[in-house]
Amino acid sequence: MEEKITSMIRVRMSAKDAHYGGNLVDGAHMVHLFGDVATELLIKCDGDEGLFCAYDNVEFLAPTYAGDYIEAVGEITKIGNTSRKMSFEARKVIVARTDVSASAADFLEEPIVVARATGTCVTPKESKRK
Repeated sequence: MEEKITSMIRVRMSAKDAHYGGNLVDGAHMVHLFGDVATELLIKCDGDEGLFCAYDNVEFLAPTYAGDYIEAVGEITKIGNTSRKMSFEARKVIVARTDVSASAADFLEEPIVVARATGTCVTPKESKRK
């Protein structure tokens, strides 16, 4: 069995990421993170950034706020001739606790899944280096 190709990034949502009242971060920001994860997956697989073709499904499951830390993970689930099917998940791993103080935060023992998605990327044959 071949080794799975995976990627993970962890970022803090800042006040500039908040798009709505109450410091709520828009779901599109999670999709942006999935794109960054996909780029790393393609580099690991093909030695090239490739191109994102389409999302098959995107689900927003829980709110994200400024101050939260999000861990976005992905893996290649199927490798075609030039296409790569991928799955993604974004998890809240640290939650801001502004109810306690302006700088309080809690590490979550159980991360909260805030978004999931699946999609397809391609690496043109002439761009593949692996």
